[in-house]
Amino acid sequence: MAMWQPEENGLRQILELLKDSQFHNPEAQRRVQQKLSELNSYPDFNKYLVFVLTKYTSEGDSSRSLSGLILKNNVRAHFEQFPPEVASFIKQECLNGIGDPSPLIRATIGIIITNIISKGELQNWPEVLPHLCACLDSPDYNTCEGAFGALHKICEDSAELLDNSLPDAPLNVLIPKFLNFFRHQNPKIRSLAISCVNHFIITRTQALMIHIDTFIQNLFFLAEDTNPDVRKNVCRALVMLVEVRIDSLLPHIDQIIQYMMERTLDEDETVSLESCEFWLSLAEQKVCREVLSSHLDRLVPVLITGMKYSEVDIILLKGDEEEDDMVPDKESDIKPRFHKSKAYTQNCEEEDEHYESDDTIEEEQLSDWNLRKCSAAALDVLANVFHDEILPVALPVLKEVLFHVDWEVKESGILVLGAIAEGCMNGMIPHLPELVPYLISCLSHRKALVRSITCWTLSRYAHWVVGQPHDSYLKPLMTELLKRILDANKRVQEAACSAFATLEEEACTELVPYLGYILETLVFAFGKYQHKNLLILYDAIGTLADSVGHHLNKPEYVNMLMPPLIHKWNLLKDEDKDLFPLLECLSSVATALQLGFLPYCEPVYRRCVCLVEQTLAQNYANMIQPDQYDAPDKDFMIVALDLLSGLAEGLEGHIEVLVADCSTLKLLYQCVQDPMPEVRQSSFALLGDLTKACFQHVRPCISDFMPILAANLKPELISVCNNATWAIGEIAIKMGSDMQPFIEMVLTPLIEIINRSNTPKTLLENTAITIGRLGLVCPQDVAPLLQQFIRQWCTSLRNIRDNEEKDSAFRGVCLMIGINPAGVVQDFIFFCDAVASWTHPKPDLKEMFYKILHGFRAQVGDDNWSKFSDQFPQPLKERLTANFGV
Repeated sequence: MAMWQPEENGLRQILELLKDSQFHNPEAQRRVQQKLSELNSYPDFNKYLVFVLTKYTSEGDSSRSLSGLILKNNVRAHFEQFPPEVASFIKQECLNGIGDPSPLIRATIGIIITNIISKGELQNWPEVLPHLCACLDSPDYNTCEGAFGALHKICEDSAELLDNSLPDAPLNVLIPKFLNFFRHQNPKIRSLAISCVNHFIITRTQALMIHIDTFIQNLFFLAEDTNPDVRKNVCRALVMLVEVRIDSLLPHIDQIIQYMMERTLDEDETVSLESCEFWLSLAEQKVCREVLSSHLDRLVPVLITGMKYSEVDIILLKGDEEEDDMVPDKESDIKPRFHKSKAYTQNCEEEDEHYESDDTIEEEQLSDWNLRKCSAAALDVLANVFHDEILPVALPVLKEVLFHVDWEVKESGILVLGAIAEGCMNGMIPHLPELVPYLISCLSHRKALVRSITCWTLSRYAHWVVGQPHDSYLKPLMTELLKRILDANKRVQEAACSAFATLEEEACTELVPYLGYILETLVFAFGKYQHKNLLILYDAIGTLADSVGHHLNKPEYVNMLMPPLIHKWNLLKDEDKDLFPLLECLSSVATALQLGFLPYCEPVYRRCVCLVEQTLAQNYANMIQPDQYDAPDKDFMIVALDLLSGLAEGLEGHIEVLVADCSTLKLLYQCVQDPMPEVRQSSFALLGDLTKACFQHVRPCISDFMPILAANLKPELISVCNNATWAIGEIAIKMGSDMQPFIEMVLTPLIEIINRSNTPKTLLENTAITIGRLGLVCPQDVAPLLQQFIRQWCTSLRNIRDNEEKDSAFRGVCLMIGINPAGVVQDFIFFCDAVASWTHPKPDLKEMFYKILHGFRAQVGDDNWSKFSDQFPQPLKERLTANFGV
């Protein structure tokens, strides 16, 4: 059969297309796209492309490679529609060309091969793997390297297609083959061989696990390889093996640790970064403390060395630009923001004082993960494993670097202080009276990068600062941080705003005496900040409102804060995503200001309703005519619903006029049925807040809302379920005995949730409160089921602080016990424990507890009560005796 040959005219058209593709002006690109559309209608077009790629050597490599990339795009888009003879021709030509003299052409052919395979073509191309395997043994380097490159891409893109449990699985042949090439004379081949195998470590692929010892021995053999890519891949393998096969490494762990410390100092940063990941992986293993403790004296200085900015980092961060606050931000520098929907939680006794997951080492906006960040993260996690044991090693090094004359060294020392803050806090406390003033002085250092890292490090010690006399540390820190919020450097502004937000969360109402000064600074920043930092400023203001609450509601504060916020609000268009942080900020401010927000309420309320309406309308149009209308970004609706919640919570009954005027409840009825969980989550929060603020408008719709609320009592979507549960409890309080028709539909799923293992604490607490509230308004209907939930109910609420919700729930349980005392008998010790959790119950509630406890004691008799109460932990016994005389 004659070999296919291109026609001269067709070839000329392809070459013209390739030439035009290299011009980047819009007109040329438009012509290229039009020509591509025309040529794609010819079945043989893809044959021409592969011919130019593999055979037309008179063209330059860049044109040939471009022909291959167009072919790759066509394979991705519609390989299934290629005529069989075209598909076969392309496959054959790719295999024939795998040893092309040009590395660029070999790589392009490899990309096409892996794209064909990822289309599920492995079954229809049985010769591809045997052919590539055979090419590995070729004496010709180009053929061997081309085949390895293709196999590497296949391992990366289609690992699961190569791995199955059958005896003829391709990996049963490939893995031993790859292992043989670990000792190849060419470093590129060695590196590719390791990298191919590395793709199968995390999945614990059986074909590799049976050769694990050979694999590890080969890695050791390559440990001192002169090629950085080989060393990098050896280190990557060891990092992954720590996660999945630590057992195989343990016999050699001391040598491996020693090796990885050396590699973390490797002169090639790609190697040192890969090695540094090892400490992050090892810290997650149970054996970490045991295997690493004897190496800390050498490892900690290694990590501290890695925390210094490299010259490249400083260039990328424009570290020599001290004043840039007048330079507008590039839109590409502003990361997309995602709104977090409102969720209702209870206040627990056991507050978590650790920093949140977003308060991490990654304080710089240098987007790439680098050695500095990795070293700092490793020191942070190891400090959380070893705690103060790290300090005897870290402190002498710290003294040296922290007061160093070179700013780059000093800066790394300040980062070290921040990295160890969480894990070594107890051991650091004696040093903080000296260190914190030193750090505060570093906030005015001449270098912006020193000022910015100091903001972050001080935020890590904010909890300690707030606990000391204000004049000693809080006032000086606050004064300097507020100056840095107005720094002439944008990076410092950002770091200072974030640090101040952390200080606000820690200090809460302790900041009230300084509110005027704080607001002056934050409001001044409105006129100074460029786009990106403005969004962070909104967060700082919102956090301040959350932290000081109603103390913000003073006319002088309202008059300072609201005009610039409303000015920004009026400037932004409805489709501008900057609305997200501004709406979140206004939601916190509205809740804090309460009636102080009233003068600004109406336009804000109406715009929120309008945003919900627009989103719902666009969503409907998209469902009816998806070709003509794009799906809306529902985050606009979610933030609007959350701000409406904030208004309802802050203004309470004063919002009634606006709810009466608008179609709020009709829109809300659509929102609670939205398929997107986050929309439903925010909708149920608003429904609960409107129930509290103006129930007269919610009441006529209750029979519509209740079945939807009941249908969302599914703990698979925790936050949706949580807010639905909370809203049901609020509705029950307002409905009173009229709740009776809905009891059965909501009580059954609520009892299932409270008895479910692994239900999150917040959901358990809200579920218990709502069950208690249902019992309060309809005790006759709920009491018969008391035995099904009372134990879990009691354990769920024992850590909740005294508040109105807890009060109503306990009243409900007391009423139910009065109706069905037998329902609590088996679990009475849990009830006693829950009662003892109260600090200051209201007198009538305390009387209810007293009657139940004494009634139970009278029922069983003093002897039995004495035996029963002997089971109590001593603190519980003492508390019940002191408060209730039992």
